[in-house]
Amino acid sequence: MSKNIFITATGTDIGKTYVSALIVKKMREAGLDCGYFKPVLSGVEEIGGKLTKSDCNYVVETAGLPVSADDCVTYWWKEAVSPHLAAKRAGEIINTNKILEDYKKASQKFDYLLIEGAGGITCPLRLENGEKYLLKDLIKDLGVNVLIVADGGLGTINSILLTVEYAKANGINIEGIILNNYEPDNFMHQDNLKQVEYLTGIKVVATVKKGQKDITLLKEIFS
Repeated sequence: MSKNIFITATGTDIGKTYVSALIVKKMREAGLDCGYFKPVLSGVEEIGGKLTKSDCNYVVETAGLPVSADDCVTYWWKEAVSPHLAAKRAGEIINTNKILEDYKKASQKFDYLLIEGAGGITCPLRLENGEKYLLKDLIKDLGVNVLIVADGGLGTINSILLTVEYAKANGINIEGIILNNYEPDNFMHQDNLKQVEYLTGIKVVATVKKGQKDITLLKEIFS
């Protein structure tokens, strides 16, 4: 059985892909067979239908994964917009069953699998014909726990609390929080870490500085 975890964030451009690459790289360097899967992806570059520059390319190259970027994603689009809109403009409808099938295949290839979401936990995937299928619905369909990536700086307490409470209200288990762009000598960043743990009761399992090439996880996040 694969042991899997889902990476979400407090919003867009928080650093999910950067952190995901560090985690997969760390796991593989430790001799653990960890893979990567991203259900939906927008804002890519491609040649001949093959991804040349994308989040998947970055993780595959950084972590040294023995697969291609195209093997790690179900849906991708060139336009850097929300998945529901990218799919609509491409004349597509995101099929949950197709994602679940690809997820199962990816899970069977590796002992561990890190799944990366798009945007924040409320990112819309389908908003057609009265349906409201958001990223949190996919997380629940996958049946996995989440790690929340957040910025280490100003405003992060509010965004983390909102994300945590939303996840809890929807029955999603949280394995921990990772603070990206963290400045260990910054008194505000230090206090953010302290108060986030105090207010949520959830451990900050790692902090990541800008440009950091490695990650130290303070607990076993895969279970």
